[in-house]
Amino acid sequence: MNHPSQSLLPKSSWLCLALVLTVLAPFILMSHNAGAQQGALDKSEPKDITVQEVIKRFSTKEKEFKEARDHYTYRQDVKVMTLDGDTPDGNYQQVFDVTFDDKGRRIKNVVFSPQPSLQRIMMTEEDFDDIENRLPFVLTSDEIGEYDILYVGQQKQDELDTYVFDVAPKQIVGKKRYFQGRIWVDNHDFQIVETFGKTVPDNKKKKGQENLFPKFTTWREQIDGQYWFPTYTRAEDTLEFSGGGVKIREIIKYTNYRRFGSKSKITYEGQEVKKAEPGTDQKPQ
Repeated sequence: MNHPSQSLLPKSSWLCLALVLTVLAPFILMSHNAGAQQGALDKSEPKDITVQEVIKRFSTKEKEFKEARDHYTYRQDVKVMTLDGDTPDGNYQQVFDVTFDDKGRRIKNVVFSPQPSLQRIMMTEEDFDDIENRLPFVLTSDEIGEYDILYVGQQKQDELDTYVFDVAPKQIVGKKRYFQGRIWVDNHDFQIVETFGKTVPDNKKKKGQENLFPKFTTWREQIDGQYWFPTYTRAEDTLEFSGGGVKIREIIKYTNYRRFGSKSKITYEGQEVKKAEPGTDQKPQ
């Protein structure tokens, strides 16, 4: 993908977000702009538990989290802006509810979608897929073998004590997309509570056909007393296309989590999770 001025695009083409950041070498830490209050990084090994056991436990919990979230409805508000200094000069927004039809099938219902005004960037199918599936990054026991995972240390995140890991794909297979960056795992619930990184690979085949992606931070909050669900994602970068840099801001909010009232059961640590009042807190902009 590219700047609109660099090629003629069919009217039916996707409006897409072509964002650029050079693919990082594994385990190179990117500058972190997260809003959480971070303590000092303690590089000592975990106490009373091995690093491999931590990885095993959080990847198992992440699988439970992923399966549980598939039984929740929620609202997702996506905003993408290009900036001139700090002033937006192009916007894309879509608000949609993730719900279920009368047969229990998961559906997406768009409730607000004003006419986009983006001119300096475009969005690809990969961008939309990332927004729905990879920015709320999940690393399950089924996927753990695809990644190199490096223990970094322990760190305080607000009131949480966390284990910190750097994560990178072992290899890029076909057209599959991956996460690369840093995760913070709560040392009590063994679930990811914060993610900072980007989706890979970028695609820089040639000038005018760049499909590249920004670094982002996703925060999670505890819902129904069990699961740490994503509630807020933010990306802000000056992105260097071959034709020039574009400053962007991307904000995604996930609200109104409610367990779907079907006959299906959600389990947590082998026990059925009883339906509770949903949490709707979110990170401020």
